Amino acid sequence: MDSLFEIAAYHPMLTLLLIIAAVLALKAFGINQEFQRAVVFRLGRLAETKGPGWFWLVPVIDRVVKVDLRVITFALSTQETVTRDGVAVRVNAVLWFRAVDPARAITTVLNWQSAVIQAAETGMRDAIGQSDLDQMLKDRAAINSRLLTLLEQTCAQWGVAVDAVEIKDLDIPEQMQRAIAREAEAIREKRARIIKAEGEAEASLRLSEAAKVIAQVPGALELRRLQTLSEIGVEHNSTIIAMFPTEILEAAKAISRKD
Repeated sequence: MDSLFEIAAYHPMLTLLLIIAAVLALKAFGINQEFQRAVVFRLGRLAETKGPGWFWLVPVIDRVVKVDLRVITFALSTQETVTRDGVAVRVNAVLWFRAVDPARAITTVLNWQSAVIQAAETGMRDAIGQSDLDQMLKDRAAINSRLLTLLEQTCAQWGVAVDAVEIKDLDIPEQMQRAIAREAEAIREKRARIIKAEGEAEASLRLSEAAKVIAQVPGALELRRLQTLSEIGVEHNSTIIAMFPTEILEAAKAISRKD
C-alpha cells in the first residue's frame, strides 16, 4: 500500500494516465435492460443499435442514446371542439403507444413522445369534427378506430406504433342533455303507442272472427250474453238489470199475432 502511494508521489503523470485509462474503460462499457435499446452515434453519425445486455463502446468517439421500448400510457388533456352538426363538446382520451424503431425515433423527431401526444390531441379534434353527436353517443368505437388510423399513419414515419386510443369522457352542454332526454322520452312514448295500437288492432280482428262464429251457431249469442252476466256478477257485487232475449220477444210477438 505504501509502495502505491510512493509511486503516485514520485510518478504523478503515470498516476494521471492510469486514472484516465480507468475512466475510459468505464465509459467503454454499457448495460441495457431487457426493455431498453441503445442507439449509438459514432462521431455524430448513426452507427448501430445495441440490444439488451452489456455492450462495448469506443471511448470519447461513441455517444449513446437509450430508448425505452415499453408501452407508454398517457391521458390526453381535455379538448374543446365542435362536432359536425355544430354541438360544442369536451372530450378526453387515453393513448397507448411505444417505440418500435429506436434509431428512427431518435433521428427523425426531436422528442418522439411529445410529438405522438401532440399528434393524438390534434387527431382527436379532427375525428370529432368529422362525426355527429348521435354517432359519438351511440358508436364511440367507430371514432376510436378512425382516430387510431390517423395516428398510425402519422407516427409510423417516426418509428412509433400506436397500440390503442380510447375516448374516455364526453361532456356536452346541459341544454343539449335535456334535449336528448326529451327525445328519448318521445321515442319511448311512440313505441308504447305503436304497441298499444297493434294490440287493439289484433284484438279487434279476433273479436270480428269470434262474432262471425257466434253468428253461425244458433243460440250462441244468448249463451255468451248469459256468461258475460255471470262474470260481471262474480267480479262486481252489484244489481244487474238484464233485458229479455230477442228470441223470446220475437216468439211472444208471433203468438200474439196468431191470437
